[in-house]
Amino acid sequence: MTNVRVAVVGAGIAGLSAAAFLARVGVRCDVFEQADPPDEAGAGIQLSPNATRLLHRAGLAAHLAATAVRPAAIELRRWASNEVIGRTRLGAACESSYGAPYYTTHRADLHRGLLDLVARGSTVHFGRRCVGVLERPGRVELRFADGSDGAADLVIGADGIHSTVRAVLAPGRSRPTGLAVHRGPVPGTASRVRVWLGPGRHVVCYPVAEKRLNVVAVTPAGDADLATAYEGWHEEVRELLAAGPLTTRPLTERDPLPRRRTRRIAMVGDAAHPLLPFGAQGANQAVEDAAALAACLRTPGSGGVAAALLRYERVRLPRLARVAGLVADNAAALHLPDGAAQRWRDRTMRGREGLRARAWLYGYDAEAAVLAPARHRQGAAR
Repeated sequence: MTNVRVAVVGAGIAGLSAAAFLARVGVRCDVFEQADPPDEAGAGIQLSPNATRLLHRAGLAAHLAATAVRPAAIELRRWASNEVIGRTRLGAACESSYGAPYYTTHRADLHRGLLDLVARGSTVHFGRRCVGVLERPGRVELRFADGSDGAADLVIGADGIHSTVRAVLAPGRSRPTGLAVHRGPVPGTASRVRVWLGPGRHVVCYPVAEKRLNVVAVTPAGDADLATAYEGWHEEVRELLAAGPLTTRPLTERDPLPRRRTRRIAMVGDAAHPLLPFGAQGANQAVEDAAALAACLRTPGSGGVAAALLRYERVRLPRLARVAGLVADNAAALHLPDGAAQRWRDRTMRGREGLRARAWLYGYDAEAAVLAPARHRQGAAR
């Protein structure tokens, strides 16, 4: 596969991860990014063991250890009383259970690490907005906004929820969810990921660097004033929301693609399966996509690229369906109004050891699922 011409559209986490994992199997890529340079500043990200084990293999272990934070736990709290109703141990317990750490970090730090890694063997072209993709026998043609064009044997669509490449498989646009997300960095220290659950909204806070926190608040789309939107919430929550300017944007969604590939095009990350922020799995699943795709291309068999992409789709579809189910369940549970259903939720959370309950998620190895599926299924079942 080393002589295959690969074009990656999008240089976010999904696209750079794809290029990084393909480099591990000897495939060089041309990565095309519309921004110049891509703007990843200001946002935080949570990296769970199902992604960090893969990023370590790609060569980012030292970078993550130097730039990211290892939180001690995830705590779920009541909106008004601040009472802890659920706790998942992280830190050493998580690494011991799953062989890889749980990190929180600046998205920009992860992006820089991936960019440095990819630049060693591939070329990233900034300021190149892809406006069209046409698959022909034997090649894929790309058109760019500056009037230039290009061709590749394989195109990887990693251009996000508003993907241009996605239109080859399914037309359509994103649609509003009726929710808005408010996020940004604020000064402060913490050793845990904290999530406050309340009627119709929630807040997440976690450390991303020394004396720096990332805050994410999800509200109904009309709630522009956070002081009003979170009136009556615990003082700690209100202080966090007032600690720094947060950027607001509407949350949009698209249905996951029923097909993730053609004979010469593969989709990864939000371009294939946008996930709402109710599971901290968007970037983690993009990394899994990238690792699985590279593993499929590593051993394509006699069917070449087309067979490898079919294998990729078959491996990833059931995994993403289960993760999407988790996100949907969380979306319903996080925003319950106070009442009988909320009390049942709280009792259930108090009685569950969160780290063990996440074995199917955190213990998954996207490369092993391709290269040694029987052994991986046995290991995941333990």
